[in-house]
Amino acid sequence: MRRILIPVAAISLILAGCAGSTNAAAQVAPTGETQMSNTIAVSGTGQVTGTPDTLIIDLGVQVLRPSVGEASGEAARLAQAVIDALKSAGVAEKDIQTTNYSIWPEYDYRNDSQTLKGYRVSNTVSAKIRDLDKAGEVIDAATAAGGNDAIVNGIRFDLEADGALITAAREAAWNDAKAKAEQLAALAEVRLGKAVSISETSSPTQPPIVYAEAAAGAAFDGATPIQSGEASVSVVVTVQFAIDG
Repeated sequence: MRRILIPVAAISLILAGCAGSTNAAAQVAPTGETQMSNTIAVSGTGQVTGTPDTLIIDLGVQVLRPSVGEASGEAARLAQAVIDALKSAGVAEKDIQTTNYSIWPEYDYRNDSQTLKGYRVSNTVSAKIRDLDKAGEVIDAATAAGGNDAIVNGIRFDLEADGALITAAREAAWNDAKAKAEQLAALAEVRLGKAVSISETSSPTQPPIVYAEAAAGAAFDGATPIQSGEASVSVVVTVQFAIDG
């Protein structure tokens, strides 16, 4: 979430979290030892959509072996194979990060008894795939490298190059706020002055995800289908306008 302070007319602005608010009201606003009276305060919302440019996948391996040594050794081998497959498929090393490593004993509780089955080791990474056209191929290569011990915990999309969307959403939010203020001023039969205080809140909205899973090691006629959908960016601005006259 971005919070941006915008100076207007040399007056310090107060950043306020106001996502989703569309209330408008006339009010008297104190500033220090003086009062900034006769103002109209409004909130405006702008939202624009775009296509995600990055896919983030959480995947790795989870193995069960009779001893800790066997489990950790096999998990290390397979996890390295998954990482190597990601790199070979075009994922940059800086976009691969280990997110979990854990070891725990696993028991069989059947027949009112507790029997140690072995030790399970989980080793997972988070990888950013920037070429969405090849996302399915990258996922298939990585899960194949993990074999029957491969796991995929989920994927999500991101819109990293969202500067143009935020600019458009900000303009829409400003227009929305100003239109409300103008209407209130007309209803109150007063003249709307300049903006004297502005605060902004912006946030991305994650798009829906469509991910068709396939069992590790299975034969494919094509790459796993990945559909990115759309992502939206919302900006809310809260503005105080002076009342002239």
